[in-house]
Amino acid sequence: MKRHERMNALLELLGDRGRVDVEEAATALEVSAATMRRDMDTLAEQQLLTRTRGGAVLSSVAYDLPIRYKHAHRSAEKEAVANAAAKLVERGDVVGLSGGTTTTAIARVLATRPDFAEAGRQPHLTIVTNSLNIANELAVRPQIKIVLTGGVAHSRSFELVGPFSELVLQQISIDVAFIGANGMDPMMGATVHDEAEARVNRLMAERARRAVVVADSSKIGERCFARVGDADVFDTFITDSGAKEATRREFADRGLRVVTARPSAGE
Repeated sequence: MKRHERMNALLELLGDRGRVDVEEAATALEVSAATMRRDMDTLAEQQLLTRTRGGAVLSSVAYDLPIRYKHAHRSAEKEAVANAAAKLVERGDVVGLSGGTTTTAIARVLATRPDFAEAGRQPHLTIVTNSLNIANELAVRPQIKIVLTGGVAHSRSFELVGPFSELVLQQISIDVAFIGANGMDPMMGATVHDEAEARVNRLMAERARRAVVVADSSKIGERCFARVGDADVFDTFITDSGAKEATRREFADRGLRVVTARPSAGE
């Protein structure tokens, strides 16, 4: 495991547990205690964790990890979900993308599809997003029209939220929206950490003819602070093959069509 991947994994471990000691983290990530101390010291300098005697706790400013530190985590599962999601998009569609690592993976798949990359006078695809990083990545693609909502930038998720975002979304129509989630529970549906983010995500889903929640299987069973919605908003849930069959049936019983994405050979 490369160093940046290891530090990503350490931050994810801290995000799950809130506190870890050096030996515990070293065992989990299969490195020496000395290596783990150096990684913790580096992340402490970046204010992403706080060092304690013998370990670390999640920094008070890092309640949700920045996307740049999360992109490598469960990358095969996210790519599988992204590929399955991209199959629902046709040339000429208006696609909504919330912020998040899985929706960022969808954006990358769409950006490299040959039918969207062909030269032409008009864009072949329109992307509506409140994600600064997705807009930044796709802005260099001349055949994809980018509509970025206004709003106030969320420092951790790089998403624009608030009334300005809502004003834009209320004026447009979307063919298919892909909404990421920090938690996906059969009873609560899709949830995220922040209520402003949940409001914008729900509105984006409501403006779409088809709304799809996308989340890898590690999010299943998790309940976060703010609810986005379930079958009252979404018709489809795309996850990876790590989701248990019984759990998939629970979502189906609640009215969601569940699509199980499997990594391609070689991933």
